[in-house]
Amino acid sequence: MRVGCPREIKNHEYRVGLTPGSVREYIAHGHEVLVETGAGAGIGADDNAYRAAGATIAKTAADVFAKSDMIVKVKEPQPNEWAQLRDGQILYTYLHLAPDPEQTKGLLASGVTAIAYETVTDDRGGLPLLAPMSEVAGRLSIQAGATALQKANGGRGVLLGGVPGVLPGKVTVLGGGVVGLHAARMAVGLGADVTIIDRSIPRLRQLDDIFGGRVHTRYSTVEALEEECFSADIVVGAVLIPGAAAPKLVSREMLSGMKKGSVLVDVAIDQGGCFETSHATTHAEPTYEVDGVIHYCVANMPGAVPVTSAHALNNATLHYGLQLADKGLKALIDDHHLRNGLNVHKGKITNRAVAEALGYELVEPKAVLAA
Repeated sequence: MRVGCPREIKNHEYRVGLTPGSVREYIAHGHEVLVETGAGAGIGADDNAYRAAGATIAKTAADVFAKSDMIVKVKEPQPNEWAQLRDGQILYTYLHLAPDPEQTKGLLASGVTAIAYETVTDDRGGLPLLAPMSEVAGRLSIQAGATALQKANGGRGVLLGGVPGVLPGKVTVLGGGVVGLHAARMAVGLGADVTIIDRSIPRLRQLDDIFGGRVHTRYSTVEALEEECFSADIVVGAVLIPGAAAPKLVSREMLSGMKKGSVLVDVAIDQGGCFETSHATTHAEPTYEVDGVIHYCVANMPGAVPVTSAHALNNATLHYGLQLADKGLKALIDDHHLRNGLNVHKGKITNRAVAEALGYELVEPKAVLAA
């Protein structure tokens, strides 16, 4: 199979779908790899590094899309990219279709087989291809929130860790999953006063054990959300419903009860955001203010640290990518966890959460692959 890796074109996206190390693995499996010139510049991998790994360098993205059987990316295809996809081609990347009807229409019209990293599953009920970027985004959320909290950046002017004689800043984390865990770890490391809110009592018990009492845990109710958000300096939105649009946990009305200059960091923005007042921003202009509250809603947070995040992502995606290259669509039939990643196939929606969010008829993956 010929595997193609175009350069990412989303605003301030420096990650790359295939590192030179991953290219070597595909080559070792007998495949050809076509990489757009400059694709790895953001992680310090020049064209010569890819040539040394066995890749052919393409002059343009159009060459990659036209000549490849499978496209491996990081972020969802942009309009001029989905227009280049075609029937019979495999797209393997993050998609986040539920809040993105236009991309969904583009993929359906192309006839492509689109596999979303964020809905591939594992035996433990986890999302192994989403987890590494959730880890990065969770940790980054505290760095970003702490920066936005500085007075010169519009924030309250609070140091998260405080100093002797002055109380630390307060961080509220909504959701105790992978993002929430890593956000809490960073916040605790900085010395902040941290509360995690979640709807799962077993998960709250687990988090209490992990942190040894260094964080507060609260069961999620409207009252708990209001009390913790109103008292917080930073609120991290870390909720996830796999494949579906994120629930709106903080309403516009609630902002009036929050501290002026406090910060909302919406890590769920890829799935539409969990704050009513959220809209996607970029690393070029990461924040905006609503009712005196600073919002940080960058839709590709891990792109800020591409060396770390690109290698972490490749570590996770390589195994399934090689299955797809080795077996083609048979890989989806053989592995139900990889099949859970199938979102679009030949003009049909094959993921239940996406179908329900956007009002499409669901076609079961097994049925569409057997056709």
